[in-house]
Amino acid sequence: MEVLAALDWREGLAVLFGLAYVVLAAKNSVWCWFWGIISCFLWAWVAYDLYDLYIDALLQLFYVGISAWGIYNWLYGGKGEQELPITTMTSRSHIIIISTGLIGSGLTGYFFATYTAAAATYLDAFTTVFSIITTFLVIRRKLENWLYWIVIDAVYIFLYASRGSTLFTLLFVAYLIIAVIGYLGWRREMGEWGKWVNG
Repeated sequence: MEVLAALDWREGLAVLFGLAYVVLAAKNSVWCWFWGIISCFLWAWVAYDLYDLYIDALLQLFYVGISAWGIYNWLYGGKGEQELPITTMTSRSHIIIISTGLIGSGLTGYFFATYTAAAATYLDAFTTVFSIITTFLVIRRKLENWLYWIVIDAVYIFLYASRGSTLFTLLFVAYLIIAVIGYLGWRREMGEWGKWVNG
């Protein structure tokens, strides 16, 4: 009870709206983006103000801006401006994403470790860079976005636990579970585990 009493109201609302976002995304509902905008704005405030995670704060502001594109793309990003379908990725796409993400993480982590007072710079950079990349996979409704989120969420659990954030740590445990559910649900929605469209 003492832990809950000490929680900042911004953190509590960010978690609540963040859960709404992920649950709706797992259900393939465009409404996820609206809740995500509110959650990310509050999250950016908390990450910067309470936990000195400057890179993560910037990531959340990026989410606020990119969510408008997510709404439009899900509704009108398909052929003939129809609703965008779920599709899968090629092996080449995975190689490019992982390579780019690791290089970007290293460079970003080095910059913030050298020039700022930010905490946990390399882990923060890893989660931030791969979260940005994976957000574009969500926007394009790529099935494998959930596999990337599983890894990212696992790292976030350690990152926020190390910074003393009980609520955000528990949130990422929930996110990880929902990511597994989302992956299975999107696969099922594509058509009985395998009638997929590459794109």
